[in-house]
Amino acid sequence: MAKNAKSTRRGRRKQQNRAPLKPQDESLGLEVVHPKAAGIDIGNEEHYVAVPPHMDPEPIRVFECFTADLVALADWLEQLGIETVVMQSTGVYWIPLYDLLEARGMKVFLVNARDTKNMPGRKTDVKECQWLMKLHVYGLLRNSFRPAEPIRVMRTIWRQRQQHIADTARCIQRMQKALTQMNLQLANVISDISGTTGQLIIRAILDGERDPKKLAEHRDPRIKAGREVIAKSLQGTWREELLFVLKQEYDSYREYQKKLGQCDEKLREHLHKMEAKADPETLLPVKRAKRAHGNVPQNMDLRKELYRSIGVDLTQVDGLNVLTVQTVLAEIGSDVSAFPTEGSFRSWLNLAPNNRISGGKVIGWDKRKVVNRAGQALRQGASTLFRSHDSYLGAQARRLRSKIGAPKATKAMAGKLANIIYRALKFGQEYIDRGAEYYEQRYRNQQITFVTKKAAELGFKLMPAS
Repeated sequence: MAKNAKSTRRGRRKQQNRAPLKPQDESLGLEVVHPKAAGIDIGNEEHYVAVPPHMDPEPIRVFECFTADLVALADWLEQLGIETVVMQSTGVYWIPLYDLLEARGMKVFLVNARDTKNMPGRKTDVKECQWLMKLHVYGLLRNSFRPAEPIRVMRTIWRQRQQHIADTARCIQRMQKALTQMNLQLANVISDISGTTGQLIIRAILDGERDPKKLAEHRDPRIKAGREVIAKSLQGTWREELLFVLKQEYDSYREYQKKLGQCDEKLREHLHKMEAKADPETLLPVKRAKRAHGNVPQNMDLRKELYRSIGVDLTQVDGLNVLTVQTVLAEIGSDVSAFPTEGSFRSWLNLAPNNRISGGKVIGWDKRKVVNRAGQALRQGASTLFRSHDSYLGAQARRLRSKIGAPKATKAMAGKLANIIYRALKFGQEYIDRGAEYYEQRYRNQQITFVTKKAAELGFKLMPAS
């Protein structure tokens, strides 16, 4: 009897969780959505372009990738009255043609190659452009998100800055490797050789100083290790070839530091050119002191600039510092109208589950190979929530970690952060943290409601303990 009741409840719950079946298309056939469309197969040396056969006696043409050929391609499509163009996101080869066609007033659809790879028959460049055009005519392809021009400029500057940071980190690793090969154990007594003490000592070594005690005099008072310990770590073998490597890496490190400063100045100028949505003087102080870590721009108050550009202060959210917010803003901008729902926004960030369902059951997970910088930044921010002991999001993250494990909890909390960002950018909602105690009390009430309902189904009644 109990087994039948349990199976009945499981079936009823399954029916409740199942989404209602909605027809995606009222018609049974394919309708022409984009009658004046063209399909372009992007290549490194040549672009294959296909238009509907009734629009030109030669509906398939090949153009080279030089600027004059791209202008000729755009002129041909403009003469035919083409309104929409579809192309695949092949490397960076599509960007010049995309910008040119967009400037001519054509609506360009940039589609994922994964959505068009199942082409029937033998795959060739000619058939590829025809297949793209055919799918687009019937409206079977989804357009990829591309932010506005000012955001693309900021994204280019910020990505270049991130590349310089990665190159700087490699230089530091190579300097540390050269020091270790000479048995100079400086990295074991100071936390970072790129700091003030480390750089002064390396500079003195390159200038010819070999006395460990004199090198230890460059110690900053904030360093925990004493001069004796630092001097002991600087006793090693001074090999000429390794000193040569150390000098080259040190020079490269200093050069990348200059380039970082140039990127910061260019970013500051670009942010000042963007439309102001709030007065930075009205920015409230942050509720929780967040230690500035990483390579934060030094020539400006990035938090105020972000508040001025987007109109809300996202750094008030636990897990979001200025670098994370700047990365997200550089990738998507402050306009999220291209994403109709929070779910679509999380899916674009690769923070939503992509389950494969058959027969009402999840039969697998499609692990998409997506490199989304904004999604990765939110994952890194979500990983810090486990150490936030007095916030609502921190309490929720720790409960999820105990239930589903740290990796899944990190992705789930990154999705929570994405929802907060979406609401803030779309509706201008300021984030209000209710604290860890509020979350714990709410979760306790949910558990009491669930247990009470379960006991009632089994014919029992719960009574509070005296």
